[in-house]
Amino acid sequence: MGDYDSLVAAAVAVPLQGWDFGWLDGRAVTAEPSWRYPELATELLRDADSVLDIDTGGGELLAELAPPAGRTWAAESWPPNVPVATERLKPLGVEVVGTEGLPFADGKFTLIINRHGRFDAAGIARVLAPGGTVLTQQVGGDDCVDLNRALGAPITDKRWNLGVATEALTAAGLRVIDTAEEWPLLRFHDIGAVVYQLRMVPWQVPDFTVERYDSALRRLHGRIEAEGPLAVRTHRFLLTAKAPHQG
Repeated sequence: MGDYDSLVAAAVAVPLQGWDFGWLDGRAVTAEPSWRYPELATELLRDADSVLDIDTGGGELLAELAPPAGRTWAAESWPPNVPVATERLKPLGVEVVGTEGLPFADGKFTLIINRHGRFDAAGIARVLAPGGTVLTQQVGGDDCVDLNRALGAPITDKRWNLGVATEALTAAGLRVIDTAEEWPLLRFHDIGAVVYQLRMVPWQVPDFTVERYDSALRRLHGRIEAEGPLAVRTHRFLLTAKAPHQG
């Protein structure tokens, strides 16, 4: 697909906007978990009176879900994403709020959806209406640590998994009704895909720059050229929980 320098240069030149991994199509291929988050969310949206999407990114997924106009809010914590999400979602009748927290009234939402967003169990429980539902798919602490190992990068000890999240929601007063946890494979077909992924997900290797990891990236490029795609394990878990009814 190209030599090392041209592949890396192309990956570095791509502007980062929203939460769109489209540039990786065909270059990094992820095996999906056995559940289908968009389908689960779409089913719940049908009967929702008021909806909150936590950490909507650029609003890409929420727009595809066709949220109820005038009854949906999207929270986004990364400032550069807020105007992107607003441009995409405002025509759909969705109000976008730039915030790291949950500055909403108690019991405001009958449905909260959260795909790979911040997880504040107490905050979710506070703004969830009695009898309301929260659906979240989270990225677990084991996510792509194989990539860190391949680069010789530090691995942050992130004790974040289904058990920890379940305990947090339960402690916040919610009833967990459905769970799943899996480790699907992600395959990188060229070194440019690795670089782009690390730019989009900067917390994976917090000190990453192409210059700092030049030697490791070149070794990894040679490995991919010789052995084929680099396969790393992702980590995903899913929870559905409900708030108790009043009385």
